[in-house]
Amino acid sequence: MTEQPIIYLIDASVYIFRAWHSIPDHMKTAQGEPCNAVYGFAGFIADMLKRSNPDPLLVAFDESLSSSFRNEIFPDYKANRPPAPIELKRQFQWCQQLCEALGLHWQADSSWEADDLIGTWSAMAKSRGRAVSIVTRDKDLAQLITPQDQLWDFAADKRLDSDGIKAQFGVWPEQIADYLALTGDAVDNIPGVAGVGPKAASALLQAFDTLEQVYERLDEVPDLAVRGAKSLKLKLEAGREQAFLSRRLTGIPRDLPLPEPVWQRRPVDHAALQRLCDELAFGSGIRQRLLAF
Repeated sequence: MTEQPIIYLIDASVYIFRAWHSIPDHMKTAQGEPCNAVYGFAGFIADMLKRSNPDPLLVAFDESLSSSFRNEIFPDYKANRPPAPIELKRQFQWCQQLCEALGLHWQADSSWEADDLIGTWSAMAKSRGRAVSIVTRDKDLAQLITPQDQLWDFAADKRLDSDGIKAQFGVWPEQIADYLALTGDAVDNIPGVAGVGPKAASALLQAFDTLEQVYERLDEVPDLAVRGAKSLKLKLEAGREQAFLSRRLTGIPRDLPLPEPVWQRRPVDHAALQRLCDELAFGSGIRQRLLAF
C-alpha cells in the first residue's frame, strides 16, 4: 500500500479558524474587507503543497455548524458555538476559490461535516490500496487511522500512527468513537456519561473493547483496577441513554454517496490565482509562494 503516493486529506476549517484567531483582522482586501483567515490558510496550503508534492491533496470544508445530520439526532449538537461572523463566512468562500485555482479537489456539504467527507474519502482511498494522511488538529478523526495511515497535526508537525494514537489516548483508533461517547466532547457539546473522564474511559475500553461490551458486562466494572470503579458502574447505568446517543454523534460515516473525487491534482489556473491575489490584495511574498506551483 505504501508504495503508491500517500493521499493527503485536509480538514480545512481547523486551519481557517486558526488563522482567523491568530492573524490580526486589520488585513484587508482592496475593498476593505478582512482577509486574515484566507491569508493564513493560503500560507498553510502553500506549505502543504511544497511538502506533499507531488502527492494528491483533497480539501474538506464545513459548510454549516447547525444543519448536519447530527443536529437532527441531537439539536444541541455544537449549540455552544457562536455563529460564524459574516466576515469569516466570506473568507471561507475565498479559501474554496483558492483551492479551485490551485487545482485541488475540494468539497463542502450542508448535511455532512468535513469529518464525514474525509471519512468517506479515506474509505475510497483504502479501497484503491492507498494510504492516507489526515491533516487536522481534531482528535475525532483519529478513528479513521489504520496501520498504514497517519494523523498529522501540521501546525505542531506531529504525526501519529495507530500506535501513537494508542499512546496518546489510551485506546486504539477503532475505539476513539466509543471513547468520546463515554467522555463526551465539550467542544462539540456532546454529553457523554457524567463523571466518566479519559482515564476511566480508557480503562473501560481496554477491559471490554467496545461501548456495547461495557454495557453488556456492567457487573464486572467494579472489579476494574481503576480509581472509583465501584461508583463507575452507577455512573454508567445512569448515563446509558446519553452514552448511546453520544455514540451516534461521535462516529464518522465512511460510506456517504459522494461523487468520485479527483485523485490527481489538476493544473494550476495561474490567471485565476492572479485575479484572486489581486482581489485579496496579497503582497508579493504569499503571491510568489502560491504562483510557484
